[in-house]
Amino acid sequence: MPLYDYRCESCGKPFEARHGFNDPAPVCPFCGHAEVKRLITSVPAIAGGILTNAGDSRSASKEQLKDKWAEETPKLRKKLVDKLGEDFVRKNAPSLGSSE
Repeated sequence: MPLYDYRCESCGKPFEARHGFNDPAPVCPFCGHAEVKRLITSVPAIAGGILTNAGDSRSASKEQLKDKWAEETPKLRKKLVDKLGEDFVRKNAPSLGSSE
């Protein structure tokens, strides 16, 4: 079960409570007041694109890394060409190759 952070609307004290996702908010353990506010203290990071791991874990095989590179390189090249121009990318990033 997830651990949630709350602050009591009456006494203002913060507290943590562990409960199911769809369960109602608990009462304040300090004063018993029912009106509590859930606090967002951190946001989960969601990796996408080149940031995602190749394979099932951090121990990707050489083939999985090659496949990931082949998948992401055209996307990266397109972004660079859109931003900097074809001539600049061809001159300064030859390892990205051409998508043509």
